[in-house]
Amino acid sequence: MTLNHTLNKLEQKFGDQMLHVSHFRGDCKIICPLSHIIQLLMFLKDDCDFDMLVDITAVDYMEYPNARDRFGVIYALASTNTNVRLYVKVYVNEPNLALPSATSLWQGANWLEREVYDMFGIRFEGHPDLRRILLPEEFVAFPLRKDYPIRGRGERHNFPVLTRAES
Repeated sequence: MTLNHTLNKLEQKFGDQMLHVSHFRGDCKIICPLSHIIQLLMFLKDDCDFDMLVDITAVDYMEYPNARDRFGVIYALASTNTNVRLYVKVYVNEPNLALPSATSLWQGANWLEREVYDMFGIRFEGHPDLRRILLPEEFVAFPLRKDYPIRGRGERHNFPVLTRAES
């Protein structure tokens, strides 16, 4: 299945008004409303052969010129049969930084969603074990947010550091 065939199937299924499709330097990005993200991801997996979730990441758009949303969550998908790649973006805003978990579609979403939660504070509802993966549970901030100070807030002094002999 080619990318054009996939886009045609998406247009038939979801229509123009729900999805915004753009192309840049050979990559295709689909922007989806939050209310339809799981439906779109499920359709891409089951009906369009995107069987591999490559990555989930986020972008903080705070202070971006003309930005209307605070965070964008990006899903990088691939078809291992056709070598087609696709990016799906969904926006979330405060105070409700939450979207549905994709762990029911791809088991690999488990750790990827935990990383986004740990670094940005975006929750994935229905996730089987949403807790920090890179930072200690006691850490109260989200270091990849734009409002987090570059030098931190003094957290390094509050957490013990294991030496090589202790580990």
